[in-house]
Amino acid sequence: MRFYSLIFFLLLAFSSHAIVQVGLEVFLEEPLESSFKGKKVGLITNHTGVDRQMRSGISLLQNRLHLAALFSPEHGIRGQHYANEKVADGWQGTIPIYSLHGETRRPQPVMLKGLDVIVYDLQCTGVRAYTYATTLFYTMEEAAKVGIEVIVLDRPNPINGVIVDGPMLEDKWRSFIGYINVPYCHGMTMGELAHYFNEEYKIGCKLRVVSMKGWKRAMSYRDTGLQWIPPSPNVPEADTPLFYPATGILGELQLLNIGVGFTLPFKIVGAPWIDADLFAEKLNGQKLPGVRFQPFHYRPYSGLYKGVNCQGVLIQILDPLTYKPVAVQYLLLGMVKSLYPQEFAKRMANAGSHKELFCKANGTEEAFTILSNEKYAVWKLLEIHQAERAAFLEKRKKYLLY
Repeated sequence: MRFYSLIFFLLLAFSSHAIVQVGLEVFLEEPLESSFKGKKVGLITNHTGVDRQMRSGISLLQNRLHLAALFSPEHGIRGQHYANEKVADGWQGTIPIYSLHGETRRPQPVMLKGLDVIVYDLQCTGVRAYTYATTLFYTMEEAAKVGIEVIVLDRPNPINGVIVDGPMLEDKWRSFIGYINVPYCHGMTMGELAHYFNEEYKIGCKLRVVSMKGWKRAMSYRDTGLQWIPPSPNVPEADTPLFYPATGILGELQLLNIGVGFTLPFKIVGAPWIDADLFAEKLNGQKLPGVRFQPFHYRPYSGLYKGVNCQGVLIQILDPLTYKPVAVQYLLLGMVKSLYPQEFAKRMANAGSHKELFCKANGTEEAFTILSNEKYAVWKLLEIHQAERAAFLEKRKKYLLY
């Protein structure tokens, strides 16, 4: 009897996971041969461009289309390169691989020569600062100049399609880690953002988005039934994208260790001068929705405070639909300033080039100014761009595909 109960439980658990078809699979269901006959195709992808059975999109498309060129984003076509590391050009058999994170970050005319179509298939992390989005937008701009069609094979936003949080992007801070004016957490898929970019920025790209089947906006990545492949070395698990926007920006200040260089990237924050129990108590006392902070002790293997005993908190997400990751980030920063003003002031005074990266990631200098000048910074940080974010939520409605 126990055996059958166990089988029933496992079947029930398995059936609770939706089966989402990503854009790659939907695309391959189409009769491609006639519409792509004689066309030379470029493919922007990496190791995340797989189908449900974990088969490489490069191989699948190579069997159906004339793949004339491959393009690799940050971290390389196999995902082994560190953040910001230059990636060299290469070859896959007789197909050239052009790096879009090496000597150039835009497809150059020589790379596009002879191509009729560019297909984009990358798993992003759901935040504005992740460079796979900018790579798509740069490509759309360059393709529009020479009349090449761009086809986006859509994939899930791994955070979900509901959370919208954080500042907008001011023109002054437009960069490779933030290229279009959307909130830091935009709650959109790459296909939706491509439409948004094309229309709102009047790019004029001949664009087609191949939508997923079965994806719902409230889904976490685990809900999709798809297997997670780390898009970069420090995004190892399916839930890591939920934590990345909660600590990634503050990591630019080199104030706190954020788990990069330990086994929990983006899920912990700490420093040698923090009292873990006090820090957790004060953070939990603010009662931010959907999140709890657990006292945590650890010693980083590399990076900031390497080999030094640190105390801090482990972030625990209780409800991914009410949780506001950028609000968590600002609470962490404000609480550090309140509890450890001398350590905070010392590091802010020596911010140097870190300030520019922090402002680019935020999309505004306002956060840095508030942190520098306000004694109680948290609630002022949370007020940044509230009206602009509300306007974005209205504007984005017409671009939502799901």
